Amino acid sequence: MTALRGEEREVALAEVDAVRAAVQDDGYRGRLDALRASIEDDGAVEPGEIAELERLVTIALQSGRIRALYGPGGEQALLRLYRKLPGGVELAQSASAVGEALSGLQGRTLESVALTAVGPGAFSLTVAAGGVQLKVHLDRQGARLASVEA
Repeated sequence: MTALRGEEREVALAEVDAVRAAVQDDGYRGRLDALRASIEDDGAVEPGEIAELERLVTIALQSGRIRALYGPGGEQALLRLYRKLPGGVELAQSASAVGEALSGLQGRTLESVALTAVGPGAFSLTVAAGGVQLKVHLDRQGARLASVEA
């Protein structure tokens, strides 16, 4: 269960309402109604509704819609919410693992750094220092450590 409070709750409710108003599919509207009821009732979103909430939050953040409509405060509220959701937790863990690996290069002599475009919105960062080479993939799914070679 994920708890929404304050501005997180207000912005999420507004986004659910905006999406509901735009869709024609009655089945999808029903899922949005259930999600809205959970948020509105006590701010506690049940596990079965988390995926839908995460999908709405992700699209709203990626599109820039939240910042455009609610400003930086609304965007920050939704980012706080996103970091509580499974995708946000996974991204934070992945970024932490990459940061930990990169910190292992601290104090070593930098030999090379290369950034390669792999595809649309996807990159590979290679850092070599002190005889160790790290390759990091960067894309919409976040930053992931691809390889470590000594």
